[in-house]
Amino acid sequence: MAERPFYLKQLELGPMQNFIYLIGDPATREAAVVDPGWEVPAILKQLEEDGYTLTKAFVTHHHFDHVMGLKPLLEAVDVPVHVHRDDASYLEIQRSSVKEVSGGDTIQVGGLPVKLIHTPGHTQGSQCLLVNDRLLSGDTLFIRACGRCDFPDSDPKQLYNSLASTLRPLDDQTVLCPGHNYAEVPTVRLGEEKRTNPFLSSPTLQDFLRLVGHA
Repeated sequence: MAERPFYLKQLELGPMQNFIYLIGDPATREAAVVDPGWEVPAILKQLEEDGYTLTKAFVTHHHFDHVMGLKPLLEAVDVPVHVHRDDASYLEIQRSSVKEVSGGDTIQVGGLPVKLIHTPGHTQGSQCLLVNDRLLSGDTLFIRACGRCDFPDSDPKQLYNSLASTLRPLDDQTVLCPGHNYAEVPTVRLGEEKRTNPFLSSPTLQDFLRLVGHA
């Protein structure tokens, strides 16, 4: 059965090369924003130009460059913010807007299912979003790299497990959509990353720890 069409925009906004994503259902014209860290007016303008109504927000993790736009966003439109329960307490927004989620949950954006995948390591509550064949990976996995694991709530062993046991088994045709524009291309097939990304292909935990400087 063919996957239903869906709306996807990748916007590079802010001074830290952040990718902010818009995902939505073309049938209902409902959309969600993923990691609104910067330039909220530009986000809302893009949605208006494309004819979509914002109904939800998702956060892949709590770091400031992915969440700084939440306050102005919520001042402009009242939407729920879906964040993993382990990162929820870090969000400095009205508690009624926070919708705590867990790995394995599926949230509907109109009729578009968004599967949430808990990938701790960069932060305890880091999560990726699987939308049809697109993996919005936040700062867990980059093209040819992975997220830092030297922050206070990071854990390199957890990050290895998230990469090796959770993301590496995904289908090779899955398209990796990272949280920053750190590579020569904005997206890549996961199968290529399995072959070329040393962090994703590390055969053992010790190999990974050496790569990230924690051996």
